[in-house]
Amino acid sequence: MKLNTSQELKKEKYYAAFSFLSTKPIFKTKLLEYFDYDIKRAWLCDKNDLKAFWEQTEISIPRNFLSEKAKLDIEECYQKAFAKKEIKLLTIEDEKYPPLLKEIPDYPISLYYKGNLDKISFDCNLAVVGSRNASNEAKLALNKIITQLQNTNVNIISGLAYGIDAQAHKSAIENNLKTIAVIGCGLDIAYPSQNKSLYSKILEKEGIIFSEFPLKTPPMSHHFPQRNRIVVGMSKGTLVAEAQLKSGAMISANLTLDYNRELMCIPGNIINPNTQGIYHLIKQGAGIAISAEDILNQLNWEIINEQKDEYKIELNDPQKKVLDIISIEAKSFDEIINLAGVEVAQLMVILTELEIKGLIIQANNKYYKCK
Repeated sequence: MKLNTSQELKKEKYYAAFSFLSTKPIFKTKLLEYFDYDIKRAWLCDKNDLKAFWEQTEISIPRNFLSEKAKLDIEECYQKAFAKKEIKLLTIEDEKYPPLLKEIPDYPISLYYKGNLDKISFDCNLAVVGSRNASNEAKLALNKIITQLQNTNVNIISGLAYGIDAQAHKSAIENNLKTIAVIGCGLDIAYPSQNKSLYSKILEKEGIIFSEFPLKTPPMSHHFPQRNRIVVGMSKGTLVAEAQLKSGAMISANLTLDYNRELMCIPGNIINPNTQGIYHLIKQGAGIAISAEDILNQLNWEIINEQKDEYKIELNDPQKKVLDIISIEAKSFDEIINLAGVEVAQLMVILTELEIKGLIIQANNKYYKCK
């Protein structure tokens, strides 16, 4: 039965109130299931209800659950949650809720989001995780793989952090792929601040920003493992690009295995400490991915090319100038700097950016040429 607008609004208020509770997601999930997805009954539960819930589920009851809930006002929570008009709420009852995310044991009962869900399908979601201090080689390798998925219906899912996350989102945008970011704070906070423009670019290119947390929630360390389960949970497979043995990327990799999803790793330089986790996972049976074809084969995907015309990569004027200089034949760093008339530091940045975009390569550690 389809709910009318007033019924949906009433339910949304209870879902919003639940998002202000500090209790673990698994408790919220199992409590809602216990009450047959009646969010109002779940919210209004008392001590006797919780006793019966524990006896049936053996899920621990947070000590402060009832007292914390008693301090919250439904209407006030709703006003705070939607203080900005562009914020929307997706609940587990919504038909647009990512289907794979429903399958994990501690799925979020609701997600705040920015963007247009009508513009995106969750059929082919690939999670990308990795080191915040990623090497240039790892970024180039990741960009190469994502570039090979250009103009298809694959969605790139990541956490909008430094390093690999940011590169995954950027490469997706540059290759006409939809990208979804899941963040560990309120949607009114761009974290890290250096990714503020990337946050806006994702939305501009019809991507989605998800968060389990209401507005004004600061980025806390324990939020990120919680965020990781959503990145992995909505995806059929996870691609790891650099990870130390003890890292958030390894948490995501282990969650991938726990959820019985496909795990793939990009191999890297064995003397790089960020590859220790990669080779540990490979030894444990993770797939090796050096091309998009490896990913498609492991996930058994037949992807759809959504745009036949070649997608144009956006370049600024200095990038265009350097690319033009080496368009005919390879040039050394010194030759390029003389012809381009830029500072050494600026040229290093430009060359790195062009490499990441997959437009140039370095030959014999000396010359740069177009691919």
